[in-house]
Amino acid sequence: MGFPESPPDWTSVEVAVPRPSERLPGIRMAGFRQRVPASADMTMVAHPSVTLFVDLSEGDGLVYSAHGRREGGSTVVGLVPGELRISGRAAGRIQCLQIRLSPVVAAAVLGAPTELGGAVVSLEEVWGRDAGRAEDRLRAAASWEVRFTIAADLLGQRLNARPSLDPEVAATWWRMRTSRGRVRVDGLAKEVGWSRKRLWSRFRSQVGLTPKRAAQLVRFDHAAHLLAAGNPAAWVAAASGYADQSHLHREVQAFAGATPTAVAAAPWLAIDGVAWPTSLAGPTPSSGRLHADST
Repeated sequence: MGFPESPPDWTSVEVAVPRPSERLPGIRMAGFRQRVPASADMTMVAHPSVTLFVDLSEGDGLVYSAHGRREGGSTVVGLVPGELRISGRAAGRIQCLQIRLSPVVAAAVLGAPTELGGAVVSLEEVWGRDAGRAEDRLRAAASWEVRFTIAADLLGQRLNARPSLDPEVAATWWRMRTSRGRVRVDGLAKEVGWSRKRLWSRFRSQVGLTPKRAAQLVRFDHAAHLLAAGNPAAWVAAASGYADQSHLHREVQAFAGATPTAVAAAPWLAIDGVAWPTSLAGPTPSSGRLHADST
């Protein structure tokens, strides 16, 4: 998996973020809109969340390619999608609502945990006819503020109608996130009062990854953002809890299919400080960030 030699010009992309809210914990949203018609081509970097891409573009919009499978339009991307490339050219401007779901709420939002692992599937396959109805409502909205409100209502309804993860599984995930993946997974079962076998079984069935793999993903995400912030690989390895720089290199290669140097320049991470302002991103690029009431 490689990254394009010419990263996209983020100054030509408007980014809208909703106003801070505690209404839907574990769910974050951002809207993207190209100012002029243009093509899109980049590689997605794995992130410890399940991602919904609601394509609001005119024409064909975005295409997601992974594992020899191509999905167009609105798509669900699991926690570790592998070599996933996002490309496309809309008849007009490319527009997309991106929703990041913590695994703690993703199973309820999706209605099934099977998409939490490495799956890349169409939103219609997951939500059925509700996917098209949601897309139509979001597309017709007059502003990003209205879109965020509509999306929050739809997600809230699904959360209220379905159970989330077992409290023990949710607590295990919380420990991984708060420790940035630097946690002894063998001790997690004892912390939640379960046997190791039961935790491994329940966690994998509900999250789609083993506890060890999930912790590795969280640690990789922390390291990737430190690399994108311009920190040297040797320092990042030590700061992120890797045994040495070679260990960091192997983990980055496993999750991103690229070297730490390439990940540091990944266009996917270059916009994180704008779209997800509380993430561990480096200096934000000169991009057109909008408030939620902008179009």
